[in-house]
Amino acid sequence: MATFDEVLAAVAGVEGWMSPDQARRLFDAAAATRPGDRIVEIGSFRGRSTIVLASAAPDGVGIVAIDPHAGNDRGPQEFDGYAAEAATDHEVFNANLAAAGVAHRVRHVRAFSDAAHAQVEGEVDVLYIDGAHRYRPARADIRDWGARVAPGGTMLIHDSFSSVGVTGAIMRELLAGRRFRYVGRARSLTEYRADLDGSPRSRAVNALRQLAQLPWFATNVLLKVLLLLRLGPVLRRITGREPEWPY
Repeated sequence: MATFDEVLAAVAGVEGWMSPDQARRLFDAAAATRPGDRIVEIGSFRGRSTIVLASAAPDGVGIVAIDPHAGNDRGPQEFDGYAAEAATDHEVFNANLAAAGVAHRVRHVRAFSDAAHAQVEGEVDVLYIDGAHRYRPARADIRDWGARVAPGGTMLIHDSFSSVGVTGAIMRELLAGRRFRYVGRARSLTEYRADLDGSPRSRAVNALRQLAQLPWFATNVLLKVLLLLRLGPVLRRITGREPEWPY
């Protein structure tokens, strides 16, 4: 197993939306697995997060990366119409995994997540969701793939309290849920653990901890609106730094 600093250096040149503190969450979750466990990633893009997960996981842990590389849901405001880039994304994904020395550890399922269930057997010990950010597919990933997380397992969701669709799906499926406990977040990457006892008190505390993230969500939405209106230079003059799409 590589160290976190080594993994961070290995993905420095890999395109994707993942900050160092988010990479740390993925690294720690994967490193905590044991031989025979399974890690499933939904949404791999060009392999940045895949490399982190595969590098951290002990030998004997199965790693499945689900991504259709179909030219949709590629990144911020890239929901559809990128079919020409799809083949390149797939080629670069494979090349990046090979360069990082983890290609042999990852099984790539080139399919949409809702169609990939039959290609993954058994329970999932670590689930990382970074797929379609629209409400319906995001909710389906959280609901259907979340149901496959083993008791005590970990579910991580990217663009939580940042994307409107993902946040809406979290509010619907996890806010008042009986199973997943909100652990915390690194920017927009949230971590949940399938160990909530389901009592009224634990569910209420869990809901309040998630609701406490909504002011940060409102700030992200406002920032996105300002960037879409091309008011980034105004923000730069006010804050003294270049604004970036929140992730």
